[in-house]
Amino acid sequence: MKPNNETLELLNRHTSVRQFLDKPVSDGQLAAIIGAGQMASTSSSVQAYTVIAVTEPALQAQLSKLSGGQAYIEQCPVFLVWCADLYRLREISGPYLQGAESYEDSTENLIVATVDVALAAQNAAVAAESLGLGIVYIGGIRNHIAEVSELLGLPELVYPVFGMCLGYPAGVNGIRPRLPLQAVLHHNGYQAETSVGQVKVYDEITRDYMRERTGGQKDTPWSEMMAGRLAQPSRLQMKEFLLQKGFMQK
Repeated sequence: MKPNNETLELLNRHTSVRQFLDKPVSDGQLAAIIGAGQMASTSSSVQAYTVIAVTEPALQAQLSKLSGGQAYIEQCPVFLVWCADLYRLREISGPYLQGAESYEDSTENLIVATVDVALAAQNAAVAAESLGLGIVYIGGIRNHIAEVSELLGLPELVYPVFGMCLGYPAGVNGIRPRLPLQAVLHHNGYQAETSVGQVKVYDEITRDYMRERTGGQKDTPWSEMMAGRLAQPSRLQMKEFLLQKGFMQK
């Protein structure tokens, strides 16, 4: 029998929220949520991230436009932009290096910063949901990443990884089913046949989910949706942008 408690129940109820009440998020709530994010694991304590809380309606409207016209960016009371940040480390380390070569611009440190910000954001998401708020991640913030970076005044070695709408839910979607546990939990080595084979089971689950969600208008299986995603070029400007921002120089 699987264990259960309040934390597990909260995690298993997660769903993306795309409709928000016209109700503010207090400064205290925001501080508690970001503070919980800061308590996530971080590689060697580098804490290589910065969060920009956007509450100005005009700025939210601009970010919505740059992110593909997603209206909930404008509707939510707080829009968080989660940034990987190696600028701060470079600036504070300089006096101690005394001219020695520094590797803040290495590919490894880009990975460290990106993982750090993702871990912190998910901690914050769970904290928000524990307070009765909801969130949705916005990868579209990278659609026009150079323009977003300029709009927010991001310096060299800082890039926006994703956005996050935060607020009180006005409506809750059904919980989208995930891959079977056997597809993602492998023991003592990668099990390729199981990993792929379990998708057949999941395809039937997602067919049923899509039928229910669309009132029978769609029954597209997950594998077909993923094939369509891979067939579309997506944000191919990222490599050039990151290089221009000073990342991946080593």
